[in-house]
Amino acid sequence: MTATDIRKTIEAVWRMESAKLIAVLARMLHDVGLAEELAQDALVTALEQWPERGVPDSPGAWLMATAKHRAIDRLRRQQLILRKHEELGHEIELGQDENRAADADATLEDDIGDDLLRLVFVACHPVLSAEARVALTLRLLGGLTTDEIARAFLVPEATIAQRIVRAKRTLAEKQVPFEVPRADELAARLSSVLEVIYLVFNEGYAATAGSDWTRPTLCEDALRLGRVLAELMPDQAEVHGLVALMEIQASRLRARIGPDGEPILLLKQNRGQWDRLLIRRGLAALERAGRLGGEPGTYALQAAIAACHAGAPSAEDTDWARIAVLYARLAALAPSPVVELNRAVAVSMASGPQAGLAIVDALRDERALSGYHLLPSVRGDLLQKLGRRDEARAEFERAAALARNTRERELLLERAAAC
Repeated sequence: MTATDIRKTIEAVWRMESAKLIAVLARMLHDVGLAEELAQDALVTALEQWPERGVPDSPGAWLMATAKHRAIDRLRRQQLILRKHEELGHEIELGQDENRAADADATLEDDIGDDLLRLVFVACHPVLSAEARVALTLRLLGGLTTDEIARAFLVPEATIAQRIVRAKRTLAEKQVPFEVPRADELAARLSSVLEVIYLVFNEGYAATAGSDWTRPTLCEDALRLGRVLAELMPDQAEVHGLVALMEIQASRLRARIGPDGEPILLLKQNRGQWDRLLIRRGLAALERAGRLGGEPGTYALQAAIAACHAGAPSAEDTDWARIAVLYARLAALAPSPVVELNRAVAVSMASGPQAGLAIVDALRDERALSGYHLLPSVRGDLLQKLGRRDEARAEFERAAALARNTRERELLLERAAAC
């Protein structure tokens, strides 16, 4: 195996194992920042030793053992310092740290799944801003470097680094416990976790800015996190609902881009390019969510809408009336002008463009949509179908001016020109 092959192997193992390492170390040390630092130390050791000694038979276990030993050494050094403090009368501090060191020795083989679940809730804690939660989640749970996160979201690397540093500092200052929330807090905290994962997926599915309309690697990272969460929390219907939604949406990624990288909208996509395996996985996850009982949540309802598209052989065969009903249920559960805009599209397909336009026009004064390029885009599409081409052209041009993604802007300008 060449040095290049070994380095690629190390990078792959790190991407797969880093979250487990950090989760276990954070449980031992009660400090996410220090846990990541020691996990990185184990990675550096692998980079130094594996090219000379070869890749171990169980590289993940090797990294885990190395990281744990470093954590235990750190705790024992702290214990030694506290013993000196004891001579000055600090018995209580020493007793606390002796317990931590004993816990570290006694629980080396604890269930990693529990540690991962704790890390998920820490990284997505509501004390952090949405941007910080996304950056920290991708760093700790996705195994991405600061540079990779920065490139994915088209922001300077220094900005991402600052967000991660501040997030760790905030967690330490707020003394956020490394634990799964109590039952009475779980629903609110879980919604934050699901929101972060879906934010990552959406940025990959439809990039808000830049020259690429999609970033599939972000979708893959979000899907991987969602699947892990579904294994860790199998009794949470909305977790399965989110996984179902992402699986089905991800099935269209290849069909969403033309040969030159241009966007291809849903109604014009070659459905033969949709990934049937991902669709089957999504439908299975949606079924699991349904079996858990209760009223479907926002992600399960969106997954049901995606399933309607996935089951239709063509746009014309889609059950648009059912989709419109599902959007109405979604709007009742989580009122949002964006949901209403999507409902308008479904209504227009089921009952004609004039019916959809009436809904869209009622949204024109919504402040939340004042800079949202899809509002004039949808309105332009409906006006074009009604033969009102001059008005449609103006709406497409307005949408293009608001769009931040280069590919999407080009598509909107082409539609304006076609009017």
